[in-house]
Amino acid sequence: MSDLRLERSFAVAPETLFTWITAPDKLVQWFGPEGVDLTDHQMDFTRTGPWVAVMVGRESGQRFKVSGHVTHVDPPRSVGFTWGWHDDADQRGDESHVTLSVTATDGGAQLVLDHRDLTDAEAARNHRTGWVSTLRKLEKLVVS
Repeated sequence: MSDLRLERSFAVAPETLFTWITAPDKLVQWFGPEGVDLTDHQMDFTRTGPWVAVMVGRESGQRFKVSGHVTHVDPPRSVGFTWGWHDDADQRGDESHVTLSVTATDGGAQLVLDHRDLTDAEAARNHRTGWVSTLRKLEKLVVS
């Protein structure tokens, strides 16, 4: 198993950042790497329960489906959810776990993304690439 951890700082209050990472209307604006659109989703990280997102590459048209279960919500500190990609037959694969933690800093808030229990180092590298791109989208929106 492999894990990854990413940290980003934001010049906003922790409550504002937490809203961006959990509220459905904000979450769907940044979730997924650059160059993909959410074409179908049921995403609400303000409460526990199931979630699903279908992402489609703008240039390639390639479709990606991921789903999971929001396991905990502790405003404005953290939200956790399971993660599993679906294959072309819509069978859900190996499950991993993501935690987004928010802490207050002198300049605003820090976001820590922990993605744990990935199948191997290659999966961790691939997820790192996707999350780095996804967090760039979040950074642009939160500072707007």
